[in-house]
Amino acid sequence: MLGEQDPGGGQVREHWRGNPGIGLGLAIALLVGLAIAASVTALALLASSDANAANHARDSYARESSDKSWSAGRGHAIALQVTSVTPAGGSVGVSGEAAIRVVFSASVAPGSPMPVLSPSVPGRWQSSGRVLSFVPDLPFAASSRMTLRIPAGPAGVRSAAGGLLARAVRVSFRTAPYSRLRLAQLLGKLGYLPVSWQAAAPSGGLAGARGGGDLAAQMALAYHPSAGLFTAIPGYPASLRAQWRAAGDNLVIRGAVMAFQAQHRMAVTGAVSRGLWHALFLAAVSGQRNAVGYTYAIASKGSPETLTIWHDGRVVLRSLANTGIAVAPTAAGTYPVYLRLRFQVMQGTNPDGSHYADPVSFVAYFDAGDAVHYFPRYSYGYPQSLGCVELPYDDAERAWPYLTYGSLITVTG
Repeated sequence: MLGEQDPGGGQVREHWRGNPGIGLGLAIALLVGLAIAASVTALALLASSDANAANHARDSYARESSDKSWSAGRGHAIALQVTSVTPAGGSVGVSGEAAIRVVFSASVAPGSPMPVLSPSVPGRWQSSGRVLSFVPDLPFAASSRMTLRIPAGPAGVRSAAGGLLARAVRVSFRTAPYSRLRLAQLLGKLGYLPVSWQAAAPSGGLAGARGGGDLAAQMALAYHPSAGLFTAIPGYPASLRAQWRAAGDNLVIRGAVMAFQAQHRMAVTGAVSRGLWHALFLAAVSGQRNAVGYTYAIASKGSPETLTIWHDGRVVLRSLANTGIAVAPTAAGTYPVYLRLRFQVMQGTNPDGSHYADPVSFVAYFDAGDAVHYFPRYSYGYPQSLGCVELPYDDAERAWPYLTYGSLITVTG
């Protein structure tokens, strides 16, 4: 420290001059400390980044290793595919007896979930290597749309190696209608036709294996009728035989269907429905035959007019009758009886415009408003009605039990 005297003779002030070397050292030390601190911080951040990167790499490696392990263990899952389905999607006219067959690109694991069929059909899936097959307990219903869904994912079909199907597969097909020939065979066998039918020999397939003796066999035969022989029942007139055909739609078959419906407490429509087929199958299995026999009638507009009835191949009634007058004739043709009434008050309009309400008995309607029935007349044998076939009381009473639902009436002349 150096003293300095004020020029004015005042107090002396003192100044620190310091050592220039010492000040410079302190500054350098401070700068070095800051640099070291910054370096330490940078190194810490770098270490943290490197640690995070290492952890990320380790996690990525672990995931990659896991994926590789899954892929190695389930290598077939990625490749598993449905290579074919039978019946093919969009198929029509498929036999109800046909088994469903699904082929995969790899063997299916035991206990694997199975495909699902809609509507549900009782049956069982069978697995053999790459093939799954469904065998129904009963043939599929006729004229039905069936949909097969093959599930995928964890709840879906899996391979023997543990792999999964990548995506679900959906296939639909439609079954064929039942055979009209088989309809005639069943009706003939059960006694609803003027012909009988007998199988030539046991058929192959499901029906042949079971002899046609159970429901499944009957359904199978409805798709693939067995060979057999129709034999005309003797005693009926040629006009009936001329209308008989085993296949296709015809009045003989329609009348037989109506007769069957009536005896089985079904709506008498003549329509061939699934319900009718099912009832026919059950009747065939149980041997439930026609309980009232087969009837055919001819209403002749000759001179004199008559009604003749055949039952089970023999004439049971021949009566004088009245048919329609010229302005309301009884139309020629063949018709099945569709409605029966023991008694009725018939109402309508006469040709002159007047109204009538006539009590009649033993009524069997066959063509719209025309029916066979009793109506009191002074005489019979020529046109007097408004289209009906009128009979004397005693003959109408005798005719009515024979003119059952579905009985054919042919109007001639």
